[in-house]
Amino acid sequence: MTEQIVILDFGSQYTQVIARRIRECNVFSVILPYHTPAADIARLNPRGLILSGGPASVYLRHAPKPDRRIFELGVPILGICFGMQLLAHFQDGRVEPGRKREYGKSALTVRDPACPLFWRLPKTLQVWNSHGDKLTRLPRGFKSVATTANSEFAAIENRAQKCFGLQFHPEVVHTPRGRAILANFVHRVCGCGKSWTMRNYIDQAVAAIREQVGSQRVILGLSGGVDSSVAAALLHRAIGPQLTCIFVNNGLLRAREAEMVRQVFGRHFHIKLQYADAAGTFLARLKGVTDPERKRKIIGRTFIEVFEAATRHAGHAKFLAQGTLYPDVIESIPIAGNPAALIKSHHNVGGLPKRMQFQLVEPLKCLFKDEVRLLGEALGLPREIVWRQPFPGPGLAVRILGEVTRARCEILRNADAIVVEEMKAGGWYYKIWQSFAVLLPVRSVGVMGDERTYDYTIAIRAVESQDGMTADWVKLPYDLLEKLASRIINEVKGVNRCVFDITSKPPGTIEWE
Repeated sequence: MTEQIVILDFGSQYTQVIARRIRECNVFSVILPYHTPAADIARLNPRGLILSGGPASVYLRHAPKPDRRIFELGVPILGICFGMQLLAHFQDGRVEPGRKREYGKSALTVRDPACPLFWRLPKTLQVWNSHGDKLTRLPRGFKSVATTANSEFAAIENRAQKCFGLQFHPEVVHTPRGRAILANFVHRVCGCGKSWTMRNYIDQAVAAIREQVGSQRVILGLSGGVDSSVAAALLHRAIGPQLTCIFVNNGLLRAREAEMVRQVFGRHFHIKLQYADAAGTFLARLKGVTDPERKRKIIGRTFIEVFEAATRHAGHAKFLAQGTLYPDVIESIPIAGNPAALIKSHHNVGGLPKRMQFQLVEPLKCLFKDEVRLLGEALGLPREIVWRQPFPGPGLAVRILGEVTRARCEILRNADAIVVEEMKAGGWYYKIWQSFAVLLPVRSVGVMGDERTYDYTIAIRAVESQDGMTADWVKLPYDLLEKLASRIINEVKGVNRCVFDITSKPPGTIEWE
């Protein structure tokens, strides 16, 4: 990989967004901890360096600071918000607490249209700010090229050194022309081409997989979700019959899931597929359990047990493949001293039991979710897999409030299938983040025909989101809601009432458990 932009992360909640915006410019980007030694960065031979925002103040004693030698690497540098303040702090500028916090939208006035960051952009732009500190004295050799009502140094440059700073956030959607600003940096300032495409990535990934695996066998846990499906297709492209996929039916799957996996991967791609039907085991261990966390732990432990047995049955293999994505890797690396220290410990990162003596193959670990979908398309996977909505690891168990039984799974599975079918028919399924049914532990009186019923309630959930971190409920058309309720009540035995969830995240979560 000859062209890439390195992003140093100072704890900003938008660092991943910066990386995604750079890749949308068809340029590869990589996120590194802020304290990465300059020598390690130099070995990557980056075309440019971006300093992210962050929650700290540069003038505080324990603020995160980079290796000073990054300014001697001779590559273009762009500082964003906290990153711009770092530029000033390290080069004899001054940053102080602002009298007035600048948060939200504001109008940016470009004072020097010759600045390469604003090439072919209007002189007035809407930008988005999120800072309390402000630059009060320019660093040596810099000049102001853009201002806002609250900042005379909203954008600064030292054109000779190819060093730039932005007090606002170009990476967020609230800065409508922000992507163009970042594109100007990577293409016009850093001189990058547009070589980062999924078709190019396939060739690189196939070569890397073959080099790592050699003639050894690889096992992959195939769930039918986007990540594991794309990983399976990519590995099969690279090593063919050396790959064996294991599909575990835990009894908590979507309708026709096992049938779909067998059809696509076994019959269409001709991948070695081992099917482990453990529904009875999972459901037996969930009997009487109502606490959501206990459900998750039971399902997790049982899956490992069943999967281990299946790997032994599959025969000796040296490697285990996982659908780990780039956000999983990033979020599992703590950034010492930052409020955003550790977002989560992801189950795919370092989560293998020590007794499983496999070496890991993670062919998607440098990709974001949207890139994985594009890769899946390039590999020829059907749209129904590549663009399917997210599904929780514990399956229907966390969409059945209360005890999980075979009968309740069947009720929810049938209701959820109707939601998927009607959302697709109405043109909504691929437009939004997620839509699904939830079985509530609530029974109510109803009248069906001339008979009294006392049956369950189904909640319908539909949300829009960029990354699952926050979400807004979707205002589905009344006629679609009417059709969903009518079909579920008439076709799913055991249900006589439907409700629609209008809770956003926060305060709620996307899933109910």
